[in-house]
Amino acid sequence: MKSNGNWGETPWKVAFRAKAGTLPEEVDVAIVGGGFTGLAAAAMVKRLARERSVLLLEAERVGNGASGRTGGLVLGETAAGDLPGLGDVLQGYPRILEELGVTADLRLPGVWELARGTTSMDGKPVHAITGSPIEWSDSGKLEAVGTVPGGSVDPGKVVTGLARAAEKAGARIAERSRVAKIEFREPVRLYVERTRAGGRERRVIKAKQVLIATNAGSLELSAALFGGRQPAEPKLTFALATAPFSQNEIAELGLGSGRAFYTVDLPYLWGRLLENGGIVWGSGLVPGWGESARRGTRGEVERRRLWSGLEALDTRKGQAAERLRTLEERVRGLHPGLKKMRVTHRWGGPILITRELWPVFRKHPESEKVIVSGGYSGHGVALSVYLGERAARVMAGLATGNWELRR
Repeated sequence: MKSNGNWGETPWKVAFRAKAGTLPEEVDVAIVGGGFTGLAAAAMVKRLARERSVLLLEAERVGNGASGRTGGLVLGETAAGDLPGLGDVLQGYPRILEELGVTADLRLPGVWELARGTTSMDGKPVHAITGSPIEWSDSGKLEAVGTVPGGSVDPGKVVTGLARAAEKAGARIAERSRVAKIEFREPVRLYVERTRAGGRERRVIKAKQVLIATNAGSLELSAALFGGRQPAEPKLTFALATAPFSQNEIAELGLGSGRAFYTVDLPYLWGRLLENGGIVWGSGLVPGWGESARRGTRGEVERRRLWSGLEALDTRKGQAAERLRTLEERVRGLHPGLKKMRVTHRWGGPILITRELWPVFRKHPESEKVIVSGGYSGHGVALSVYLGERAARVMAGLATGNWELRR
């Protein structure tokens, strides 16, 4: 994917730049995508099978897509719930970060589930808990209806830490190196276009194994999966961050427990505290729920337009700007303590939403040597790293049997 400064700025930064170097002609493991999944996989492959050569290819800078722009809300399972064979995501996530030496302000005090009525989005009955600390006004009285395991993390520190761990372990990271095409041969061939100071370099790289981990940018490389049984659409979602609140103000808002929150009914809203006392708030999609981003003919051209439509969006203009204005006005009206809040950052980030919210993690139908991971449907902060490790175990020859997630 291409970098788009018009998506806005986050309150955290990715403090990593890959070392320049010549791209190899052959590699044992090639990883496409420098987000949470790809970086975790690169670091873990080298940890589990040090003799394997590993090359990670990122079209822009690491963390340029969803991983660097997520709000940092950590949840277990998947957006579709606990799937067969998934395992304990919230147990695995902190373990992986610790093993790789990643310090990222991870906090797991639990997450509030909020609702206005008595029925959740999926039709389950919900009721406000006695003495709910949260009482906001948002299309009705918004209160806590329960808690689920989870918490929050600093996305910039996770990206930075994973990238440093991968590089330290011996994986090569090549930024501004876009995979334009993949030929599913033996070995797999990746057609790479790399932007450097001296111009554009084109290289064909042979790889014995490949992980495609580009999530919302995966439609061109993995369309047979994301466009088939599990059709998916990339969308831009939005968030804003505020200046710090005092501890008394935070308690007055009902957030004294430090728990993040999300609504289980509509209109959707989520958020969490920052380490400095600021608050991140998020909601809104372009295109929205039920709206299609597709234009033109079907097939490969359609998929390219689908993603490039998001690349061209400017959060300062049009629908995106309107979504951010609506979000800000909505948050100011939640509670008197938010009316005069100072917004310090406004941004959008890509998300890949699948039908029924099932993530993709399986072999590519055209090659046993290629794994595809993505389609986390907004639930990928912990899941992406967790599945990155699983991909690494497969590529290191340590995972056998039915390791895929499928229906």
